[in-house]
This record gives sequence, C-alpha cells and structure tokens, in this order.
Amino acid sequence: MNLDSIDIEVVFNNFEAGFWFVIALVLACRAWRSEPRVKRVGMFAAFAFGVFGVSDLIEAHTGAWWRPWWLFVMKATCVLVFAGCLRRYRQIKKSPPIQTS
Repeated sequence: MNLDSIDIEVVFNNFEAGFWFVIALVLACRAWRSEPRVKRVGMFAAFAFGVFGVSDLIEAHTGAWWRPWWLFVMKATCVLVFAGCLRRYRQIKKSPPIQTS
C-alpha cells in the first residue's frame, strides 16, 4: 500500500460514517427499552443518525458535502431532525410521566 495514494478525506468520511452508525445503534438500543414517548423520539433520532452516516459515505465519493445539491439537503434535514428530537426529548423529560392504570 502506497501512503501517497491514500486520500485522507475519504478515510475520514468513512470513519465518520461508522461513528454515526454506532451512534444510531446505541440510540436505537436505548430507545427500545424506554417509555413509549421517549422510544418514538429515540427511534426517529436513530434513523436520522443512520441517514447522516449514509450521507458521509456519499460524501466520501463526491468529495464535498454540498455537491450534489441533494446531499446538502439530506445533511441539513438530518441536522434539523436532530434539533427537533432534542427539543422534544427535553419537553418529555420536563413533563410528568403518563399515568397508566
């Protein structure tokens, strides 16, 4: 293997994609064991992190996060979903638990 032929950006994007996939897996496992309100938000966030990982794999081949245009839209949508999930999670944690009989 020739070190001159290694593209550090491709390696980094692939590593980063793996990181997002691990985050997605951990979130999904934690959400699965949570109460229904948290479970729904956690699974949605896990899916978004998985999609974000896929976007990094695509970025590794395109060379830029803004090219093609839909890759930027994909990444921006994921970030908005992350923010929305965090907001909803905080609302759930501040509210009293649902009483079941």
